[in-house]
Amino acid sequence: MPNGNLTPRQQKWFASIREGLERDTGKTMDEWVAIARTCPETTHRARLRWFKDTHGLLQNRASQVLGGAFGERMAWSDPQALVDALWADPTSRTIFEAVRARLTPLPDVIQTARKGYTAWSRRVQFAALRPLRDGRAMLGLAVAAEVHSRLVARGSEPWSERLTACLVLAAPGDVDDDVGAVLTMALEGS
Repeated sequence: MPNGNLTPRQQKWFASIREGLERDTGKTMDEWVAIARTCPETTHRARLRWFKDTHGLLQNRASQVLGGAFGERMAWSDPQALVDALWADPTSRTIFEAVRARLTPLPDVIQTARKGYTAWSRRVQFAALRPLRDGRAMLGLAVAAEVHSRLVARGSEPWSERLTACLVLAAPGDVDDDVGAVLTMALEGS
């Protein structure tokens, strides 16, 4: 796994998945890659199901094997392409850029690209942002919703369970000093 956009903790986690693969299955990564290339499926999700149903290999390990076989690691190996695809809407992109501008100067912040959202971590994830269909964006934070009147409880957002508060941002101007202070508070707790 490329590690330029991963925290040390994430790097360790990916390494542990790979190291445990041979120990727990008796097959090397190269053997699993060869098996993956025999998969009759063509999409990532279908291949994951095939691995589980056919070989009992679950999502994390299967994803690493598929990455080795087919290069299916866009979120980790080409984060800028993923950011560009996720934030293609010009309106939501300006909100993303405003949040990123608030976080970039903070110490030890690592931005991680995901398929459905962009996350920021130091030791652990403390913030995430995902675009909404109407050009707005949802900001998730690792703080209690009670710390600011604009925050609400997390709900069913797809990111880390650490992010317990959310805020809808409608424009880049919404990423004001209050949001900056809450971002800093979330960072300090990570």
